[in-house]
This record gives sequence, C-alpha cells and structure tokens, in this order.
Amino acid sequence: MDLNRLLDRTSRYIVLIALLSWAVFAAAQVETIDARARGTSTQSGKDFDVRISVDQYSTPADQQALIAAFQKDGHDGLVRALANMKAVGRIRLPSTTGFRIAYARSIPTPTGRKIRFATDRVLTFGENAGNLRSKGYDVTAGEIEINDQDQSKSTGVLYPAVKVIMKNGELQFELFQNPWKLTNIVDWTAKEKK
Repeated sequence: MDLNRLLDRTSRYIVLIALLSWAVFAAAQVETIDARARGTSTQSGKDFDVRISVDQYSTPADQQALIAAFQKDGHDGLVRALANMKAVGRIRLPSTTGFRIAYARSIPTPTGRKIRFATDRVLTFGENAGNLRSKGYDVTAGEIEINDQDQSKSTGVLYPAVKVIMKNGELQFELFQNPWKLTNIVDWTAKEKK
C-alpha cells in the first residue's frame, strides 16, 4: 500500500512540475511574429520566411548602455556592447537555428506599436578569412510596424548587414546590402489575446 501511495504522490509531482514548466515557457514569450522577407533592388525576386521571437524587451538601462558605448567608441563600441548583452529573443531564418536578438524595444504608435531590434551579426568564415569589406557591417537590425486595427497594413524592414554611423548629428544605418521588406506579417501574440 505504501508503494502505491508513493507512486501516486510522485506522479502528481511530475504532472505539477510539467504544468508549471509549460506555464513559465508560455509566459516567457512576449511576442512571436512571422513575416515574409522580400528582396529589394539587387535581391528582387528572392524571398524567405522569418520568425522573430521576443522573450523580453530591453530595459532603458540597456538603451543607455548602447548609447554610451556608441558615444565612446562609435560603431565598434556598439557592436561590443551588443555582443555582451543578454539575449532578449531570436530571429529565425530558413535552414538555421536562428540568431540571438541582443536588443529589442516596443514603441507605441497611434495604430499599434513599432518593434525595433538589433544584434551583433555572426560573420561567416569567408568574411573573417578574406578580410572582406562586409566584415565592417557587423550589425543586423530591423523594424516592424504592427497595425493592431488592420494586420494587413503591418509592415517592416530587415537590415541584414549595417554599420551604425553619426551623420549630421543623427544616428543612421550605412547598409552593405539592400534592406529586405517584411510583408505578410502575422503577430501571433495579438491573435492569442483575442
């Protein structure tokens, strides 16, 4: 009898732990967004699926750390600061496990919100070995404008390889490649709330 009671109690604990683990995982995802990246200019006609998962948004202290790093050491300081930040999400591309997102911010807009993200870009072996020009464009960034009133009007852009520069007193992206336009945006988080 004692063995049956022990097994019963153990199975209840296992079920409880599994339920709590699932709840923690579900609560951890703040945003999950799918989109179709479409090439522009020289990449025109090419497209692929993108999934952006944000587990938590960056804090104002994170933003200040990035600003301070850029002011002190320019683009290279910014890249070092991004590399040292704790991941706040992932961007997944076809045939990859994805890349971490180091910084993500949600900004309210009149029709919904704008999500901006950035991370240090993983350089390929060829870029490192060949000391190619693309090596200096070691940030990936993007922006998604979510229209909560009409999801078909949601838009976005993905900048796969950029260098952050200061021009006329403003931060700007110097692009190595053309940006990818994000279309067919699906905000799964908004669908779950309905």
